[in-house]
Amino acid sequence: MAEEIRTSTRDLVELRGSLTRWLRGRVGGHASVSEVSRPAENGMSSETLFFTASWGGSRTRCVARLAPAVEAVPVFPSYDLGAQFGIMRLAREKAGIPAPRALWFEPDPEHLGTPFLVMEREDGDVPPDVMPYTFGSWLLDAAPADRRRLQDAAVAVLAALHRAEFTPEELAPFGAAGLRAHVEAQRDYYEWAHGERPIPVLERAFRWLESHWPKEPGPDVLCWGDARIGNMMFRDFTPVAVLDWEMASVGPPELDLSWMIFLHRFFQDITVSAGFPGMPDFMRSEDVCRKYREITGYEPRDLDFYEMYAALRHGIVMARVWQRRIHFGEQPRPDDPDDLVLHRATIEELLAR
Repeated sequence: MAEEIRTSTRDLVELRGSLTRWLRGRVGGHASVSEVSRPAENGMSSETLFFTASWGGSRTRCVARLAPAVEAVPVFPSYDLGAQFGIMRLAREKAGIPAPRALWFEPDPEHLGTPFLVMEREDGDVPPDVMPYTFGSWLLDAAPADRRRLQDAAVAVLAALHRAEFTPEELAPFGAAGLRAHVEAQRDYYEWAHGERPIPVLERAFRWLESHWPKEPGPDVLCWGDARIGNMMFRDFTPVAVLDWEMASVGPPELDLSWMIFLHRFFQDITVSAGFPGMPDFMRSEDVCRKYREITGYEPRDLDFYEMYAALRHGIVMARVWQRRIHFGEQPRPDDPDDLVLHRATIEELLAR
């Protein structure tokens, strides 16, 4: 977990020149780009770039998200950056969520070799993934009351998004609505990512879902998708930026709630297995659901099902990330394909339960 995950093969000097030429085409010939860099912990899906754009006497600190090059072994089969650009604006304008201010979407791959979007860069603290915040971080060191404030504020972001009203046209880019469509899309993703070498523990999880299907799935809402505190930026334990919208979909609110709960469990389990206490009282299912109910009046249900589904979805993603590390020679291929899933023990525990 502590090693940097390779996400790009693009040269920064070349990117600066390409960005400068592109920006001049957008805002005028005197524009310039400087301070191009990558974050120390680049995302595991899209490539992220930091840069400063200058034109008309102003300077704007920017973040660009680029679909990954094919040789980078992408995590996902496609990257609809136009949809991500749109949902950031929708979340900000219709739900009051502090998504970054979306500046430009460039669909033409001619400029950087791939479509990209540009947004304003915000400042704040992010609970780290590497090393996980549960091992040691500003969040772990915070007072219990401040950790609860952050937790409640994170849940409030989900509630605001789920309560906002969107038109069918606004929701169309995020695929077919409903739990069944969501699971079928995940099955297609699994086949794309792992069809040549099936992963038995994930196959078992898919079968478990079918035998424990909810009788009445919750109402369809716009879901963030990658709903976790590691995709939020905080100041004074309050969200100031909500990031990474590539997994957005339309489905029951439990999709987001269970993902937020499970992703903390994922880090907590790693921490406990390493002999550290972590944060056992943080992001507990009962507390998250209680806060969500207080805000929305909706009672989340079938959390056992959605916990398994979150574990399965995360397993597909993490196994794909592990395959990418194998591709780049960063680790050997395991003999047992189940070992591609870092949290296989958690999934096996849920299956046994």
